[in-house]
Amino acid sequence: MKNEKDLIVRSGNTCELCKSTTNLSVYEVPTNNEEGLHLCAKCTAQLNKKEALDSAHWACLNEAMWSEIPAVQVVSWRLLNRLKDQSWAADALDMMYFDDDTMAWAKSTGDHENDGSVELHKDSNGMVLQEGDTVVLTKSLDVKGSTLNAKLGTVIKNIRLVADNTEQIEGKIEGQMIVILTKYVRKG
Repeated sequence: MKNEKDLIVRSGNTCELCKSTTNLSVYEVPTNNEEGLHLCAKCTAQLNKKEALDSAHWACLNEAMWSEIPAVQVVSWRLLNRLKDQSWAADALDMMYFDDDTMAWAKSTGDHENDGSVELHKDSNGMVLQEGDTVVLTKSLDVKGSTLNAKLGTVIKNIRLVADNTEQIEGKIEGQMIVILTKYVRKG
């Protein structure tokens, strides 16, 4: 993959999708370890499905999709497919053309077969949970494999999200790290 200095020069120190100049970092394009992009935090979070897609933000794809950089084209195509229920995104997709190799790369994640919905960790009230949040138990819980009983109202600070299961978080209660179902907590 190109190093960050090369990406900064190539991008003019702006996000290669939305042209933002803040909170920029390297984004490794999935299934091609040799290509990276210089992206802002908002683009990266939405690409990684860490926050819901903001279709107004992605209007920038109408310009980004015409980039001469194949990685920008591929990521634009993947995002437009997630947004294809929006008429402007469907129109943009109709205008894009890739050679066979680039199309195979674009389809390699299977992202084009999914809708734009994002699975987020949410508490019992539907509030989105983030790494490091503080939550409160809404139910007394017996901890499996332990004599510990987590009481209703117990405050759990600095939670961790379980990456592959949006219904679970991890937190410490009485010094013991446990897995807690998100339906039994509310954001504190």
